[in-house]
Amino acid sequence: MGGKMKKYIIVGGVAGGSGVAARLRRLDETAEITVFERGQHISFANCGLPYYAGGIIENRDALFVMTPEKFKASLNVTAKVRHEVTAINPASKTVTVKNLDTGAEGTESYDTLILSPGASPIKPPIPGINDEAIYTLRSVSDIDAIKQKIDNPATKRVAVIGGGFIGLEMAENLHHRGMEVSIIEAVDQVMNVIDYDMAAIVQANIRSKGVGLYLKDGVKAFERRSAGLAVCLQSGKEIICDAVLLSIGVRPDTKLAQNCNIELAPNGAIKVNDYFETSQKDIYAIGDAISFKSPLLGTDVTVPLAGPANKQARICADNIVYGNKKTYRGTIGTSIARIFDYTAAATGLGEKALDRAGLPYKQVVTHAVHHAGYYPNASMLSIKILYNPENGRLWGAQAVGMEGVDKRIDVLAAYIKKNGTISDLAEFEQAYAPPFNSAKDPINMLGFIAENDRDGLTTLISWRDVSKYAEQGAFFLDARTPEEFSCGALPGAINIPHTTLRNRLNEVPQDRPVVINCGMGLRGYITDRILRQNGYKNTVNLSGGFMTYSTVHNELSRLP
Repeated sequence: MGGKMKKYIIVGGVAGGSGVAARLRRLDETAEITVFERGQHISFANCGLPYYAGGIIENRDALFVMTPEKFKASLNVTAKVRHEVTAINPASKTVTVKNLDTGAEGTESYDTLILSPGASPIKPPIPGINDEAIYTLRSVSDIDAIKQKIDNPATKRVAVIGGGFIGLEMAENLHHRGMEVSIIEAVDQVMNVIDYDMAAIVQANIRSKGVGLYLKDGVKAFERRSAGLAVCLQSGKEIICDAVLLSIGVRPDTKLAQNCNIELAPNGAIKVNDYFETSQKDIYAIGDAISFKSPLLGTDVTVPLAGPANKQARICADNIVYGNKKTYRGTIGTSIARIFDYTAAATGLGEKALDRAGLPYKQVVTHAVHHAGYYPNASMLSIKILYNPENGRLWGAQAVGMEGVDKRIDVLAAYIKKNGTISDLAEFEQAYAPPFNSAKDPINMLGFIAENDRDGLTTLISWRDVSKYAEQGAFFLDARTPEEFSCGALPGAINIPHTTLRNRLNEVPQDRPVVINCGMGLRGYITDRILRQNGYKNTVNLSGGFMTYSTVHNELSRLP
């Protein structure tokens, strides 16, 4: 590289810190690179921890991506675990480091400092929350403690507080171990990153496994009983268990940055520019603790995911070595989780985020099989997109199903990140063979349906709109077969199968709005086209059909 040998100090390991250290070495062979990690492990597979608890990953050593010894031998990076950086002095370009095993403190100088402190589990001040049987999950030592507890034959009942990704993955793995599992979530649904209609599918599946699901019911206190630890809910219900896993989210660990006057963003995370520079000269930051501009909203966001942290590490290192030439374009927040025999995934913006931002959107829900229906073992796949009706640009997408979820969400994420539109989905070209998909992939179908709405061939409504149309005195037309209709229908609906509609048009009024539904949407679209071409002016089709409506309302009926 030439010139003076550079000294890089990195605070925090795991995905961000270890990633930037590795990239710095590949770009600068002469530099002195030191990573300080306050935990026991420099780099580990955080996302694999629930599966180790469940016995799916049997070998504990498989969790360790990198050790200090390997780091030194392979990349000549000095990694010091159980060493906490307690203070930063930007003026002298030094940090104070404490050896957590010996208590000894020392000072280290740097040319460039990179902060990757991560995020810490939220632990609210609930009475009894410090009980020894209550655990959080963020590190290997956490999972070691949890596994020791659940390996004890006396541990039979576990309550998981929080219905996010980690909470549900832990619930699945504990259930796999034969535990009696209860999930408690303060809001009205699990997986808050997906919309209620998608969450309802996940919830129904969780309930089918015999797992207790308590929604819209927060924890008031933890109290000891003779039978075990009682989780006391706001509703007055009590769940007796042997262990509790707290999984109610994380917050950026920014105390170190704040103490040296590094500017924080409005959301409390470390504010960085497009090159990952903080407000203090020669101090960069990456990972779970930083805030950056959302490429979709333009507002400050924090996305605590390993994938973005790794990509940030690469760009940050490039900018440190070569000068600020490479900007970070942000992340749209793509995530996925296996929950029992279902997979749930999301990317971009959902209804709640769009509503908060006041952005216009329409939605399409489709239920399709994950490969050709005539090929054996086709399973149902539910996908939802949200898009801007003014220009067709995609805002976000969600998917739930047993197979094929990962493939579709990745395609949708790529289109969203590149400002793709509903027409891009309609024209999406996939590799087709019956074992893998249909000639018209579910992604194509989403585009077709949205284009039909845009072009005035139909008008889509969501399950949320049904009550509004009922108040307007709409005529509800169910286009399914009599057999399907007899198993359940929208309130007040009249059954006119789409195959008989042409001979029964006189039964459908023209002076009222007509709300059409079928099982999943296709027959409703055919019905809408028949009506519109016979002079009907005010017709709408329920997106996702009765399948979406009934799943949602079955879940809503269970809420307190």
